[in-house]
Amino acid sequence: MLGALMLAALTFNTAENLPVGLLELISEDLRVSLSAVGLLVTGYGVTVAIASVPIAHVVRAVPRRFVLTGLLAALVVSSLVAALAPSYGLLLVARLLTALAQALFWAVMGPVAVGLFAPEVRGRVVGALSVAGSLALVLGVPAGTWLGQQSNWQVPIALLAALGLVSLVTIAVLLPTSRPEEEPAAYATSPDGRRFGTVLAAGALSATGAFTGYTYIVTFLGDMSGFSPSAVSVLFVVFGVACLIGVSITGVFLDRFPQSALATAVATQAVGMLGLYAFGAHQVAAVVFLVLMGGALGPVFMTTQNAMLHCAPGRTDIAFAANSGAYNAGIAAGAALGALVLPLAEVRGTFLAEGLLTIGSCAVLLGGRLIPGLRNTGTAISAENDLDC
Repeated sequence: MLGALMLAALTFNTAENLPVGLLELISEDLRVSLSAVGLLVTGYGVTVAIASVPIAHVVRAVPRRFVLTGLLAALVVSSLVAALAPSYGLLLVARLLTALAQALFWAVMGPVAVGLFAPEVRGRVVGALSVAGSLALVLGVPAGTWLGQQSNWQVPIALLAALGLVSLVTIAVLLPTSRPEEEPAAYATSPDGRRFGTVLAAGALSATGAFTGYTYIVTFLGDMSGFSPSAVSVLFVVFGVACLIGVSITGVFLDRFPQSALATAVATQAVGMLGLYAFGAHQVAAVVFLVLMGGALGPVFMTTQNAMLHCAPGRTDIAFAANSGAYNAGIAAGAALGALVLPLAEVRGTFLAEGLLTIGSCAVLLGGRLIPGLRNTGTAISAENDLDC
């Protein structure tokens, strides 16, 4: 069951990020600008941001097996529609349908997965799911980019439908039917609304920073760093491997040092982005800072999701939806900001903007630690877990 959920996470994350690798192919084929294709990421993020919490409320009493199979069915259908889309408008509609499914997927999938295991190892389960999601950057997006270059951009999108179908059938057969409020991870261990808000704000700012530049990373590596198209494909793999290593290492320590994991990920992201802005014209330096950025991108969302298990003020599925919505609002804002900065300051300027926004996320986390009364009394384990927010 965990394997099926991990495959679903891989497929959804690949669907979300694949337009980044296919940016120029889609632009040329549909005869639209790079900024317009970048807005496919913006529209996706806006949809997830707006729809996550409302949809989670609507289906809060529906057994999770039915919800997950419905979401995966929507992914299959929308991927097929996108692969057959003859116009930019229809492609955008298909992307929005996928986004509606993803708006609820992370909210439902997280509590279901961690509820299968004992509380003391739930951070590792979140880590495993994040590893699966990060494989989208290691395997999904690079493989999809390569496949699109060898054929056309529609082929890798159609392949997502097949992967989604495998997950759908497995979950429909194996996942038990139960009332959502009765699941083991339905409620947080140390609810705290103020700490919950700190995590949401930090995650949203971090995502805004990350996707201001990441949406145009292919253009940056080609125009700014001078890498060939084939080298850029290899660097996508390097970026994904760094992300995978980052979430794997973070997952090992997530149960013991949640606050340190979140702060370290955000700070590393800032260093990577500002390093690319300052030294991205030098290829060796560009690779080094690209690795740092990749090593932080996955762990940021992973650590904020883990925080929801501890400080959510109500049901964890609603908190997961709120966190996913806030993070995707950041993705949408980042992609939109990048589209505005690109014609004004060229692609290099987008990385300065993203670095500064990530520093803002660091400031939010620091401010949260300085606010009095953020720690609750209790056992040593509870006190340590309270620090995650």
